[in-house]
This record gives sequence, C-alpha cells and structure tokens, in this order.
Amino acid sequence: MSNLDPVTPGKVSPLRPLPNLIFASRWLQLPLYLGLIVAQGVYVVHFLVELFHLVEAAFGSKQALESLITSIGYKTNVPVTTLNETVIMLVVLALIDVVMISNLLIMVIVGGYETFVSRMNLEGHRDQPEWLSHVNASVLKVKLATAIIGISSIHLLKTFINADNYTDRVLIAQTAIHITFLLSAMAIAYTDKLMSPTPPHH
Repeated sequence: MSNLDPVTPGKVSPLRPLPNLIFASRWLQLPLYLGLIVAQGVYVVHFLVELFHLVEAAFGSKQALESLITSIGYKTNVPVTTLNETVIMLVVLALIDVVMISNLLIMVIVGGYETFVSRMNLEGHRDQPEWLSHVNASVLKVKLATAIIGISSIHLLKTFINADNYTDRVLIAQTAIHITFLLSAMAIAYTDKLMSPTPPHH
C-alpha cells in the first residue's frame, strides 16, 4: 500500500501511530552499532600495544619479547632469547588478523546502519566506500562471509606455522572449520546470484 497523500500528489502522508512505532523500532539497533565502535577502539589499542612490544623486542627488550611469545602462544623446546623470524611472522599475522577483524567491524557498522537503520547520505562524499553505493542485505552477507574466510585463513596459517604446539586433532578441526566457512560463503554467493534479477539482453 502506498503512503502517498491522495490529496496532494507526490506528497508522502505520515504513518499511522502503530506502523510509525514499528518502523521507529529500528533505532533500537543504534546502541549495538555504537557498542561495535567501542569494540573497534579496543582492537586499535590492542594493535598498538602489540606493535609497541614488537618494536621494543626488536631493540632487545626481553620483557617485550616474553609478552609477545605469551600473546601468540609460541612454544619451543629451545628458550627464545632473541626475536626470530618465526616470532616476527606470528606477531605480524596476529596484527593482520586484528586489521581484518577491524575491517569486518567497519562493514557491519557502516553497512548495517545504512541498510537497517537510516541513510547516511554519503553520496558524492570523496571518502564514500565503493561497496556502500550498492550495499543491501544480500551484498552485505556475501562480503561478511568473504571477510570471515580471510580471518579464518590467517588463523589457520598461524596454526600451521606453530603446528608443533597443536595436536593433530586441533589441526584437522581447524582445517575442517575453514573448509566449512569456504563452502558456506560459496553457497551464500551462489544463492545471492540465483535471487538477483537477471539483466535484460539487448
């Protein structure tokens, strides 16, 4: 049913009280997105702390090195007294993991708010994300699934680099979970393709 005012053509008539209340309930999601922004800030602090420890360890700080080894869960039969390539690689992968999760948060915050709460009127803004111009629930699902695959890949790579500290059961389980994410993303993308309208052929 159209909300156009029958008296004044082209003018949108106000919603009735109950539909207006139901439609306004979308603003209940606002605290959720604000909470994700706070979580984003926590990730930024965590990233800077790990980066600071990495720089300190590069200059020979034993305490910073021990903190890094504890945070990445790296264990070896030979005590680690200096920053080596494996530790650097695991720390860098952990930092990349934080960045990818942060990107995922941005997609959920900006895309979710734009799709389910209110328009942000970013058209023409020089910093408008390219993907936001055609975002909808289906596109957002595909992008989130792709981002989760990237995060899972980083976790799996970290596990394989540090494989000596994991059992075969854990390695197989993480690989199976990653494959499940991959197949799920492919299924979501294929379903979205089937549901999308086919452009007419000229």
